[in-house]
Amino acid sequence: MAMKYKILIADDDPGIRDIFKIVLTKAGYDIEVKEEASEIFENKFSIPDLFLVDKLLSGIDGLEICHYLKTNEQTSHIPVIMVSASPDIGIAATKAGANDFVEKPFELSFLLKVIERNIEQAKNERLLKTERSEENY
Repeated sequence: MAMKYKILIADDDPGIRDIFKIVLTKAGYDIEVKEEASEIFENKFSIPDLFLVDKLLSGIDGLEICHYLKTNEQTSHIPVIMVSASPDIGIAATKAGANDFVEKPFELSFLLKVIERNIEQAKNERLLKTERSEENY
């Protein structure tokens, strides 16, 4: 059986969280949901394979969360996808270090493709690093 990948969803909108949880669980992912930015800043989560972060999370700019995750040694290698209705999310997400972004409204099939692509890329990068470190012995 294929390994189940874990996605951490950081969103304070209960309706959006529920949709993400239902769709992503149905797609075969393990899901952890956080509605408070403080839980991420305090590292109160188990390390996922991907972060899905809303631009606005309980009054905190999701870009700050993204920047924190990308500058934290434990999570810097994990893909972060920003989600926002903001039209400039692409530029802002890139500046914050996000691997990708999804602009609301979006098709769920599009979101799944973005998630799949980023998990696959991260997996390939890890394999490449492992191969390189083995070559150095």
